[in-house]
Amino acid sequence: MSTATVIAISIVILLQSTFMILEMLLWKTASGRKIFGLSKDFAEQSATLAANQGLYNGFLAAGLLWGLVCTGGYDALIFFLSCIIIAGLYGAITASSMILFLQALPAAVAMTLLILNH
Repeated sequence: MSTATVIAISIVILLQSTFMILEMLLWKTASGRKIFGLSKDFAEQSATLAANQGLYNGFLAAGLLWGLVCTGGYDALIFFLSCIIIAGLYGAITASSMILFLQALPAAVAMTLLILNH
């Protein structure tokens, strides 16, 4: 696997891990509310849902990490990058267009590099 591919996948892992932290731990904080543009009341009411979503993002990051360190992890990487791209597209359509650029695009770049360098 090329260095560029490993770097791109590592960036996606870092992004997914960041989303997990924001959604699970910082959702109700002033900084978390500011990042997501949430009122205090809405953040309180939706904290459980956000934490659940954050957990899924953590699983996606863990899956990519597993794919990087496992022998023959190509299929796992393709699967988890596909999941992130689909989630990012859905989020861009249903929640915020920024999700396209923060989640789907980095995963698509990583997948393209992975496929080209396989």
